[in-house]
Amino acid sequence: MELSNIEPQIIWKNFSKLNAVPRPSKKEEKVIAFIKEFGENLGLETIVDETGNVIIRKPATPGMENRQSIVMQSHLDMVCQKNNDVNFDFETQGIQMEIDGDWVKAKGTTLGADNGLGVATIMSVLESTDIPHPDLEALFTIDEETGMTGALGLKPGQLTGQILLNLDTEEDDEIDIGCAGGIDVTITQSYEVEEAKGQFIRIEVKGLQGGHSGMDIHKGFGNSNIILGRFLYEGLNNQNIQLISIDGGSLRNAIPREAFAVISVRNANEFIENTINGLKKEILEEFASVEPGLQINIEHTSNTEKALSEADSRKIILTLKSLHNGVYRMSPDVADLVEASNNVARVDLKNGDLKILNLSRSSVESSKNSVAEQLKSVAELAGMNVEFSGSYPGWKPKPGSAIVQLMEKIYTEKFNEKPHVVACHAGLECGIIGANYPEMEMVSFGPTIRGAHSPDEKASISSTQKFWEFTKDILANIPLK
Repeated sequence: MELSNIEPQIIWKNFSKLNAVPRPSKKEEKVIAFIKEFGENLGLETIVDETGNVIIRKPATPGMENRQSIVMQSHLDMVCQKNNDVNFDFETQGIQMEIDGDWVKAKGTTLGADNGLGVATIMSVLESTDIPHPDLEALFTIDEETGMTGALGLKPGQLTGQILLNLDTEEDDEIDIGCAGGIDVTITQSYEVEEAKGQFIRIEVKGLQGGHSGMDIHKGFGNSNIILGRFLYEGLNNQNIQLISIDGGSLRNAIPREAFAVISVRNANEFIENTINGLKKEILEEFASVEPGLQINIEHTSNTEKALSEADSRKIILTLKSLHNGVYRMSPDVADLVEASNNVARVDLKNGDLKILNLSRSSVESSKNSVAEQLKSVAELAGMNVEFSGSYPGWKPKPGSAIVQLMEKIYTEKFNEKPHVVACHAGLECGIIGANYPEMEMVSFGPTIRGAHSPDEKASISSTQKFWEFTKDILANIPLK
């Protein structure tokens, strides 16, 4: 079956058009132009603000002029992840999609359903002629995945809507009314290099699931940087290790799936034998149920690059072993909600230059700061530099708001079950937008998406149909002014 034949055809048509346009975070020029042209071709008021966000305004359909005005919002950028054996350029190629039962997937890359299905849904409402809705502002933000710079750059007064519908939730039975804030913690240091004194070993950790560093952080998935660090730490027990290079993970908001290191040791055969027979076996057993694809390779290699000293290598290894990764605190107020966490997302060591990227999240500002400060303390003890950046606020829940009550009622009547009204551990743009529009009621919902931020990302076809019908009913029943 082709994508164009799936219902609702209007959404999958627009999603296919969108996915033909390259749209990596921070490189959204092509997709901004695409959405701008889309709005202008419909004859609708279309503006691009100085940040790059696109706003398209559509008047209320006849009979809906007396309803509260709404903003429908999604982000244009996507996380760009691919399997190691896939040759794909996210800056020049469109996503290659396929159908597998009830799921739409990409061929070895992220699908971009996060948040492309939200964008496609808004496009479908904008071009429709038979969907009742009040005065509508479509807000397409940029760079949500790597900095929230689109939402941060949205100025007060640009929007006039009274209700914001964010379409960036990934479970179709959830109505999201709150989210975590976040802060980027970057650890850096430069070291002198010297000739290596031993034999060379390459350590590979790959085949992990990866996933969303907020929504999936509590699931016990392996973090390739942390697993690699365990092997390096194990070697300190009986070897003089010199680090040469580390390349682990990629984006801050993706749980790292792969990590590689080249090191120098005095006795390579002993290191390989001890780790394969000991720690490798233990880790494979430890992750057997949750990471069946985990692969660990430890082998002799050749090398022409210089190494760090044994003392500096030890500092880095101990730091990597000490950095908190995963859940930091569960919420005492909301059942099963992660309050605070950290993702050791990227470790990069080359030619003596070290960079470790973290993303700390929390729905409580004080505990967000506590996580970041713990990382800073560890790194500074090792003589490293630490920078905080990209901090954004969480979104405080308002469960009694009129739009939430309306959506609960519609969902229950339409699907004969109650929705889950929740807060999430992901970073949604609602908190940032709400800082400049404090009177605006906000809610987030969306179709079911699995494996976001990883090449396993997939979107449910039946859920997208359910989401579309739900969306249309919400638009038709927006409260009176």
